[in-house]
Amino acid sequence: MSLTVPRTLSKKSILFFSIIMLAKSYFAWYFLFEDGPTWTTWLKEIPFVLLVFCLIEWFATKRKLAIYMLVNLLITVLFFSLIVYHNHFGIIATSQVLDQVKQVGAVKKSIFSVLHPQYMLIFLDIVIISYVMFKRQKALDWKRAMSRQTNRKVVASLFCISVVICSLNIFPNRASMNETVKAEQMGILNYEAYALIADQEEEPIDVAEITQAVIDQTKGIEPSDQPNLYGAAKGKNLIIIQMESFQNFLVNLTIDGQEITPNMNQLAGSSYYFPRFYQQVGQGNTSDAEFMVNTSFYVPPDGPATQMYAPKELPSLPKLLQGQGYDTATFHTNEVDFWNRGELYIALGFNRFYDKSYFGEEDTVFYGASDEVLYEKTAAELARMDKNDQPFYSHVISMSAHNPFTIPEDKYKMVLPERYEGTLVGNYIRAQNYADYALGLFIDELKQNGVWDNSLIVLYGDHRGLPIFSLGEDDHILLEEILGHEYTERELINIPLIISSTGVTTSSVKEQLGGQVDIMPTVSNLLGVSLDDHIHFGQDLLNQSTYNILPQRYYLPTGSFVNNEELFLSGSGFDDGQHYTLSGDGIRPLTATEDEFERALELLHLSDSYVSQLPDREVSEE
Repeated sequence: MSLTVPRTLSKKSILFFSIIMLAKSYFAWYFLFEDGPTWTTWLKEIPFVLLVFCLIEWFATKRKLAIYMLVNLLITVLFFSLIVYHNHFGIIATSQVLDQVKQVGAVKKSIFSVLHPQYMLIFLDIVIISYVMFKRQKALDWKRAMSRQTNRKVVASLFCISVVICSLNIFPNRASMNETVKAEQMGILNYEAYALIADQEEEPIDVAEITQAVIDQTKGIEPSDQPNLYGAAKGKNLIIIQMESFQNFLVNLTIDGQEITPNMNQLAGSSYYFPRFYQQVGQGNTSDAEFMVNTSFYVPPDGPATQMYAPKELPSLPKLLQGQGYDTATFHTNEVDFWNRGELYIALGFNRFYDKSYFGEEDTVFYGASDEVLYEKTAAELARMDKNDQPFYSHVISMSAHNPFTIPEDKYKMVLPERYEGTLVGNYIRAQNYADYALGLFIDELKQNGVWDNSLIVLYGDHRGLPIFSLGEDDHILLEEILGHEYTERELINIPLIISSTGVTTSSVKEQLGGQVDIMPTVSNLLGVSLDDHIHFGQDLLNQSTYNILPQRYYLPTGSFVNNEELFLSGSGFDDGQHYTLSGDGIRPLTATEDEFERALELLHLSDSYVSQLPDREVSEE
């Protein structure tokens, strides 16, 4: 009697494991898509599963149960990985993204911070079946039953029907711009298979057709014949500071009377402050920000710039400034091979880099020495460089305020209100308060050693800190308290830009729209360095200030962009996209146009085409 159920199920192994896969598909859809699973979920997921199961029935005459369990495990791991990744980044990962698994060990704290216990339920069936198979002798009957031959005509018919349904799920939805929408329309497994095997690269535009005039026309801007402040900081050092996970809402934020970033506030209040400034990073996150700021190119469509573009001879800010007699260096407390940075720095042309081998590991926070150590040792090195006859450019990368923001208690510089304790928002606020404290020490040291007055200082956030999909209910409530409205994508990608130089800048809030690709042209103008022979996709924010368009990738669906008034998120195309005004209550007339949508895509295509056709750099053999 006890074997009746197992024997019945074993004779219908496809049905048994299909039911399991259907349950897991519904589980994954619940976490991956805003509307969760629908009645069509089974029609989008099960046909692909049946294709695989039919192959098992055809070719697996031995150990059939083991093969079914292996496939079950592989699909389960895929679903699990997609859920965890989506919770952190808000996107449906593909094989190109999951290929970065080698980085997981270095950022395991960030991964564990979004690994919720309920996600583990997806492995429950595997645990139960494994227990049954390895602990009960009677399960041997089930194993023998699984090896029985299935009617080949039935399997063939099922296979053909599944091929047709999978094709109907995939081919009509290939043109969808929004990757999440595409995955929902195709089905998760169909989408992953399509992304793996489809040739999605656009035909590159001939490099001879990619001119600065074409780019400016596509952007909708005109260069200034007599640019304002051209060469105002000529001959000064350039210090660019990249702040980890620093979002703009932190500037001038007080919580129960406590100023969260007093040093940043003071700097913003005495300098050029750009509050309408937005991230444009891709899969490489922090390293992508480094790439864009130093090249004024957009990030690649797939993969981090450090891997996709590092093999190229990249025109860059370091190379331009070296042509003006500058020494160049970059400072980062992690190991230089993390995210392939060493190759990127060579491609960008930095004279040298300072990494973990320089900063040490005595006072570590997350992935390297603390920001206090970073700034202390960097300030000393900059003072030494300042004594040389040549000016310098240094790119300084802070890192202590990294996700999951759980800094050591000895780094606490504020007391959180009780309602913030134990929340991601609270940890974020505390970590950024510490990062600001360390920044203040750096500013004071640069002023004392004389470097500050001799330098043009640029400070910006690298990317978002608080992912929407990682936030709990308490986090959303706290953010609504801070912002006065719901936390959405427009706050997610909004980062600050501050430009300060003694005798050049004044206290001024600049309301023009800007993005990370705009830093290089803006800085070049202030330093009096011409970009006439350098293709760039950003614009000088101090002169071309009436209009801007910022294409987005990765964190937002392809086809998304920011214009002067709105953040537009693409859907299948333009017509079903979402519009978010950049300020206010969101009831203003919609301003994003289909023409801008097409131009944003064209700008990305122009950048992809140009960089991909740059010559490969020669790699020295040592």
